[in-house]
Amino acid sequence: MTDTSTASDLTGRYLAGDPRALARALTLAEAGLSAARPLLRAARARGVRSVVLGVTGSPGSGKSTLTDALIAALRARGQRVAVLAVDPSSPYSGGAILGDRIRMLRWHADPDVFVRSLASRGALGGLSARTMSVLALLEGAGFDWVILETVGVGQSEVDVAAACDHTLLVLTPAGGDGVQAFKAGIMEIADVIAVNKADLPDSSRTVRELMAAQGLGWHDEHTWMAPIRKTVASSGEGVEAVIEAVEKHRAHLGEAGLLERRERRAEFEVRSLVQERLLRRAREVSDGVYARVARGELDAEAAADELLGS
Repeated sequence: MTDTSTASDLTGRYLAGDPRALARALTLAEAGLSAARPLLRAARARGVRSVVLGVTGSPGSGKSTLTDALIAALRARGQRVAVLAVDPSSPYSGGAILGDRIRMLRWHADPDVFVRSLASRGALGGLSARTMSVLALLEGAGFDWVILETVGVGQSEVDVAAACDHTLLVLTPAGGDGVQAFKAGIMEIADVIAVNKADLPDSSRTVRELMAAQGLGWHDEHTWMAPIRKTVASSGEGVEAVIEAVEKHRAHLGEAGLLERRERRAEFEVRSLVQERLLRRAREVSDGVYARVARGELDAEAAADELLGS
């Protein structure tokens, strides 16, 4: 069998909804292999428009548990769900634990739930350059909802707003999360806010703090004020209210707003790939350049010019 026929067969199986073909397609896309390109073209040509929800928040806020509860609520509605769980990569080995998939093992036998882990590969915003290709393939597979659960690295985790249609910010009553979110600026990316572990003390105070913080910003009658919903993800409490808030935000955006966000996503994808290729090129031609900078023979600006111009 030729490479062309193999690629055609994989694309056909992917379009037919074969989960093994989808898994293979995601592997090719994550690796950045050219064999993923016909699959990506086929996925985008389908014009499927899933609800793409980014779930972000500080480590320990319960993002994975809440994502699992979202799957349960959406499956109860009869909707198909895909989850892309981004796990942090080790800065030393480059490996990742990929532990979020372990928390969602109860869905392994459900053909309408697909859970995939993806290493962040050291991306400062929490998303690797290949995340967008993987998202496109999940959308093209026809899922009603695609949930992107991010690393949870605090202030630098704002890429999720450019990658998704809607952003769910998960906070907890403990540790002053509400105040810290306002100081870090990550409240600005939130379309919906979940105060998780709301059975803990001070959850009502956290909600009040968040509402007060929202009131400090500039807004008019057209400004979307992120709804704040209390949740207890471990029991599923408040999860349906979160889904309804996301749906209201989707209605608020309308077709024009969703198209604008899709264009922003395309810009983010192209920019991420350009950055990845520039860094790869710099690594390939950087022999001796860094040592010259360290010895003072070359300044950093000149080194950057040399690498980009070579």
